[in-house]
Amino acid sequence: MADVVVVGAGQAGAALVAKLRNDGYDSPVTLIGDEPVPPYQRPPLSKKYLLGDMALERLYLRPESYYAEAEIDLRTGTRVTGIDRAAQEVVMGTERLGYEHLVLATGSLPRRLPDAIGGDLGGVHVVRTLADVDAMAPGFQRGAKVLIVGGGYIGLEAAAVAASRGMQVVLVEMAERILQRVAAKETSDYFRALHARHGVDIREGVGLEHLLGDGHVSGARLSDGSEMDVDMVIVGVGIVPDTGLAEAAGLETCNGIAVDAQGRTSDPAIWAVGDCASFPHRGGRLRLESVPNAIDMGDCVAGNIMGRAQVYVPQPWFWSDQYDVKLQIAGLSTGYDRIVTRDGGAAVSFWYYRGDQLLAVDAMNDPRAYMVGKRLIDAGKSADPAVVADAGADLKPLLKS
Repeated sequence: MADVVVVGAGQAGAALVAKLRNDGYDSPVTLIGDEPVPPYQRPPLSKKYLLGDMALERLYLRPESYYAEAEIDLRTGTRVTGIDRAAQEVVMGTERLGYEHLVLATGSLPRRLPDAIGGDLGGVHVVRTLADVDAMAPGFQRGAKVLIVGGGYIGLEAAAVAASRGMQVVLVEMAERILQRVAAKETSDYFRALHARHGVDIREGVGLEHLLGDGHVSGARLSDGSEMDVDMVIVGVGIVPDTGLAEAAGLETCNGIAVDAQGRTSDPAIWAVGDCASFPHRGGRLRLESVPNAIDMGDCVAGNIMGRAQVYVPQPWFWSDQYDVKLQIAGLSTGYDRIVTRDGGAAVSFWYYRGDQLLAVDAMNDPRAYMVGKRLIDAGKSADPAVVADAGADLKPLLKS
């Protein structure tokens, strides 16, 4: 019987198996991924890799040889079709593989446009996997017309790459502003202005009504009644946790695969980590879509498989690269009631407060603000808004208060 079987060879699954081996776990470990390549980084896909600035091998989280050397049975291009909980086996077509511990690291799936409005036309893309990006790359030609649907970070990053390649870019966002779900108005205003300076036509409060074309997309009709010619479409309207296997196996789900504070699902032999997992947090449940969460949760559950009984405590942080701007985000802004702006010209940051408590920081080309803000939030401390707002004030003394 394979001792540990991990379904999902993304960042979380790869982190977990590496942690097991690094900490001396010597029982059999199997890592199963449905893509035909070893585990790789996703963030550079829509940036450096799409721009041609990063070779395929540099995407890999570890050299291909690592898995054999670490005695990890890596199975690529393999789809798990079911879980037999009574027999403690995963099903892969006609093959079955036993487990003592099963870890679901199935990640998330991109939302797609319905076929009824043209989502099945050629030239309509999502940004999630290596295959997705390889499929869209030939369309990134100077002068080509691209419609981007969705004004979240994925859509904005795609817009930045397209504009950098000299494409004609229109981005539509149904909400009243870009980044409305994840950021304050101040951050939305900052990135709207940034994209405008690079020639991106951002249309807020405007949705897609229907794509036009015969086999391949050639145009779009928008909700404001306007029509436009397009050569390709990139859809960035969010992701959903991949809970299909868990649901079919009868595991509890709640905005993801529900786990306890240590990462166990409703079946004590099965764990879940990364994008697909929702865990207890401040009296509710939280699911985080980020590389740091995938790594940290993978590490925590690896330790718990080894008997450490660790509670997973998230320390949320995120990033986004657009043009020459690096956005770094610390904390979670949910429930904020005011924003304090620190404007140092080239370096700008927005600090989220609820009452006197610092919740989160959005830092644009301001690594010092990000570092101080993250350390304060991780320690459960706040920061004097007057000091934060003074761009000439040194932030580091805030860490000693």
